[in-house]
Amino acid sequence: MKMSQELYGQFLLSSQINYTCTYLADHLAGVTHDKVRNFLCKSDLSPRIIWKAVRAEMVQSSNGYIIFDDTVLDKSYSHKIALVRRQYSSNAHGLVCGIGVVNCLYYNPCLKRSWLIDYRIFAPDVDGKSKLVHVMEMLELLITHKILYKTVLMDTWYANTDVFKYLIKENKIFYCPLKANRKIDDCGGKEPYKQIAECFWTEENIEKGKQIKVQKMSKDTYFKLFRVLVSTTRTDYIVTNEITQDSTCAAEEESSVRWQVEH
Repeated sequence: MKMSQELYGQFLLSSQINYTCTYLADHLAGVTHDKVRNFLCKSDLSPRIIWKAVRAEMVQSSNGYIIFDDTVLDKSYSHKIALVRRQYSSNAHGLVCGIGVVNCLYYNPCLKRSWLIDYRIFAPDVDGKSKLVHVMEMLELLITHKILYKTVLMDTWYANTDVFKYLIKENKIFYCPLKANRKIDDCGGKEPYKQIAECFWTEENIEKGKQIKVQKMSKDTYFKLFRVLVSTTRTDYIVTNEITQDSTCAAEEESSVRWQVEH
């Protein structure tokens, strides 16, 4: 039996525990460990190939979402594998040794379907690029690929002023969480910038959000900030440039599309 990308992809989807060459060879007649290894050594699944494969079947929408998320492929017992580095994993809630991947997904809310359209390997020791640089490159490539979308969803990793400025320039909406120590102005310049955690929230603010400025953004740029009580011990803060948004529940629902698609 000849190894192929389709066959190997089906193996990865069906195997829930073991993804090794040996495990695949043991469960597939006519396939040896060497065949699998040789296939993987010669295979190249670059972002360009991903896009070429998906563009024909992807159904776009003017209300589409672009979702950025990073994944760490845990390689805790494989320290000598190339690109493995110590980094934070949200799944492990701590530092692990693994390979970081920044993913770009497209979500059509009408069809409730998503497609992986781009990705980047996070390897700053190799190319000197941060996750933010990868995201900016993928955002610019969306124009080249003529991708229709309205909203960008992302994690706190990408809540950077350069990303904000780019999306505002492109007339796109974004929703993303901000860290509690991010400095903002919520009183119209009457007080110095302060950390979100230090801000006072009225009942109306909790229900409808509050208009703010984010430090290092231009003085005439306003955002809406929403406080979301996740649990008795956790509070999230969601920011958006959709100033007309006046519902914390609606803002939370928009932001949570990212989790619904991923899971």
